[in-house]
Amino acid sequence: MDTGKELLFFFSALGAFNGIILGVYFFFFTKKKYLTNYFLGALLFALSIRIGKSVFVYFDPALPKMYLQFGLTACFFIGPCLYYFLRSAVEEIQVMPKSWKLILLFWGIVIVSVGLVFPYENYPELWTHYFIKAIYFQWAVYIVFSGFASRRVLKKIISRKDKTTPAEMWFGMLFLGNFLLFLFYFLAIMGASGATYISGAVVFSFILYLIISILLYRKKTDDLFLLNAQKNSGKKIEENEAVILFGKLKSIMNEKGLYKNPNLSLQDLAQEINISSHQLSQFLNNNLGKNFTSFVNEFRINEACRIITSNDKLTLESIGYDVGFNSKSTFFVAFKKHTGTTPLNYQLQALQT
Repeated sequence: MDTGKELLFFFSALGAFNGIILGVYFFFFTKKKYLTNYFLGALLFALSIRIGKSVFVYFDPALPKMYLQFGLTACFFIGPCLYYFLRSAVEEIQVMPKSWKLILLFWGIVIVSVGLVFPYENYPELWTHYFIKAIYFQWAVYIVFSGFASRRVLKKIISRKDKTTPAEMWFGMLFLGNFLLFLFYFLAIMGASGATYISGAVVFSFILYLIISILLYRKKTDDLFLLNAQKNSGKKIEENEAVILFGKLKSIMNEKGLYKNPNLSLQDLAQEINISSHQLSQFLNNNLGKNFTSFVNEFRINEACRIITSNDKLTLESIGYDVGFNSKSTFFVAFKKHTGTTPLNYQLQALQT
């Protein structure tokens, strides 16, 4: 390789390696464990593997086909990770819904099964003519879903009517970077003039070093993972409005049993009472001093306590699912947090009285 290609290889390969390191950081070493951290870490893992494959195959086309299959398998998870990363931020979701787990498991089973039954080494035509197109179609669909999930942020950045927060710029740039990355790869597949796989690697490296520079030069980074953190900080809704709003929330949660929906989001609840998700988040955080998950879990735990004291035939696990929790462990942790005791101890105490 000449000097130019050597520099290009070094820059691109280093970007892929640093992406893996940064993914590990978001998974294990961030101070506050937001769900967005984990999805961003997973997104960086998937992107790094995909980019690494592109870099090495571009500079050494004779590599075994296994590398191509490995890279395309990782590519299958880029779209879902981006989408859930943005949704968990926009809707302030801190516990992964069961439906998300099932969808990710489904995609994992699909791509692994296809890879085992039709390995790239033995079925190159299937992969180049059909599987690659299916993978990129899935990625494109999730890009659209991601844009829809973050449409408010993107619209604000594009219109420039209101001042954007650091978090909004952060999420906007991550979406835009992933969109450009997909675009470069898609154009390369379509055989567009001047479009090559290595272009995607360069775009990824640029995005990655932008992320690193933000993390290094900002003293505070927690606000980058919460879209509503800055907007809601310290500002309370007027007391008379807060009383009315709390009454509406309490009434609709009990009458409709919204808390029993394990996938209930901040946006869903805000729509029920005809206010914006920002106003609801502001009210919960600043007037009530709790986040959305904690607020909903209070209704779930109160209902669980009522069922436990009135019916000793149901299992504790089934009660947890009935009141809206998506796993046994989440129910037990939330129950102890809100009551100071475990569901079993509460049940035993109820039987003794």
